[in-house]
Amino acid sequence: MAIEANQIVSIEYEVKDGDTVVDSNVGGAPLVFMFGKGQIIPGLENGIVDMAIGEKADVLVEPADAYGELNPEAQQEVPKDQFAGIDLEIGMTLYGQGEDGGTVQVIVKEIGEENIIIDFNHPLAGKTLMFSVTVNNVRDASAEEVMTGIPAENQQESDGCCGTGGGTGCGCD
Repeated sequence: MAIEANQIVSIEYEVKDGDTVVDSNVGGAPLVFMFGKGQIIPGLENGIVDMAIGEKADVLVEPADAYGELNPEAQQEVPKDQFAGIDLEIGMTLYGQGEDGGTVQVIVKEIGEENIIIDFNHPLAGKTLMFSVTVNNVRDASAEEVMTGIPAENQQESDGCCGTGGGTGCGCD
């Protein structure tokens, strides 16, 4: 039975670039996501669609279905003074705000006397990745989960106040 859109899926995985493990949640908290909502890379989602609870598989994901091809034009030269107070190193990851207000991740590629070259490619762009995956659980989403797109397992814990039965003394009344 195939995993269907809007089902909540829990997986354990290890991902390698060649022989190097680049990410893993093995032995830790599972990755929980809503299937079909683009919450994980397409190649991994397509690779697990026919898996059942408890099943293990290796899923090879090509760059186009992972973090995209490496774009040599996705680099920018920026004045060094924009990084005042930061001890820059080649290969370092920096985070900033993009034009749309979202978070942008860049890698420091070169450090010159006056300018820095930063790379906007995802660190795994252009890489063929091997995922070793175990499907821990698959369940139907609740109406709230379908509406919000957030699995209950990933929702922020309430502090027991304001509409959750906290009542008096918590500044909600």
